[in-house]
Amino acid sequence: MIHLSGKRICVTGGGGFLGSFLCEKLAAAGAKDVFVPRRRDYDLTTEAGIARMFRDARPEVLFHLAAVVGGIGANREFPGQYFYENAIMGIQLIEAARVHQVEKTIVAGTICGYPKFTPAPFREESLWDGYPEETNAPYGIAKKALLVQCQAYRQQYGMNSIFLLPVNLYGQRDNFDLHSSHVIPALIRKCVEARDRGDRSIVCWGDGTATREFLFAEDAAEGFVAAAERYDSPEPVNLGSGDEIQIKDLVEMVARICNFNGEILWDASLPNGQPRRRLDVSKAEQGFGFRARTALEDGLRKTVQWYEETCVNLKPPR
Repeated sequence: MIHLSGKRICVTGGGGFLGSFLCEKLAAAGAKDVFVPRRRDYDLTTEAGIARMFRDARPEVLFHLAAVVGGIGANREFPGQYFYENAIMGIQLIEAARVHQVEKTIVAGTICGYPKFTPAPFREESLWDGYPEETNAPYGIAKKALLVQCQAYRQQYGMNSIFLLPVNLYGQRDNFDLHSSHVIPALIRKCVEARDRGDRSIVCWGDGTATREFLFAEDAAEGFVAAAERYDSPEPVNLGSGDEIQIKDLVEMVARICNFNGEILWDASLPNGQPRRRLDVSKAEQGFGFRARTALEDGLRKTVQWYEETCVNLKPPR
C-alpha cells in the first residue's frame, strides 16, 4: 500500500474528462504535487515530449490516462491513428517510467479489448479468448499491448505497474461533439437539440438491441485512486457498475430526462458495436474495495443538467 499524499504525481490526460475528476480526487486524498502535461507542451507520441515531461514532472507515481478515443463512428474513420497513437504513447511512457524508476504506474486500459462475443459478465480471465469487436479492435488491441508490457516489465524488472479496465464512462465534462462522442453524450445532445428545435424524431444507430454498462466518471476516478493506493498485482482489473442496460432502454431514459417527447427511429444499416457489455466487478471490490456509488439515472440527470448549463455554445440558436 502506498499513500499518495506527499508524492510527486503525474497524470497524463489530466486535463481531459476522466483525468480532471482524478485530479480532484487526488487533491482530496491529500496530494499537493500533481503535474498535468498538456499536449501543446508535451507531445507524448514522441520520445522528446515524454523525456521533457519526465524531466519537468519527476514523478514518483504516474497515472497514464491520455488516449485518442471516440465512439463507433470515430473508430471506423481513424483506425490507424487510434492504433498507432495509443500504442506508441503508452509503450514509450511505460518504458520511461521503468528507466526513471517510478514508484508506481497506473495504466488505463479499455474494455474494447475484450473479445466481441465475451460471455457476460466479462471476467478479466476472458480478455484473450478472441478478437475484439471489429469497429474498435485497433484501439482495443493497442491498449491490450500495454497490459502485456506492464506484466512483462513486472516480471523482468520488478516494475510496480497495474492495469485497469474501465467500462464506458459518462458524466459532466464529457465530449459532446457528435462526430467523435460516445453514446451517452451523443444521445443527450441529440435529444436536447431536437427538443429545442421542435423536431418530431431523432435517429439512433443500430437497432437498439445491444447492451452496455456505464460508470459515472467521478466514481471511476475514485476507483483509480483506490487502486493506486491498495492494488499491486499483474492481473488486470475491471472498473464498472456491474449493471447492464439495453441501448433501446437507455435512449428512452435519456429522452425522458431531456424532456424530448418525439419519436425514436433506428437506422439498422449502422453498426450496433459489441452485442453485450456487462462486467464482473468483483475483483475490484475484493482487491481494493471499489464499488460504484452512482445509479445510472442519477448520473444521467447530473450530466444533462451540466450540459444544459455549460454547453450552450454547442446548441443551435432558438
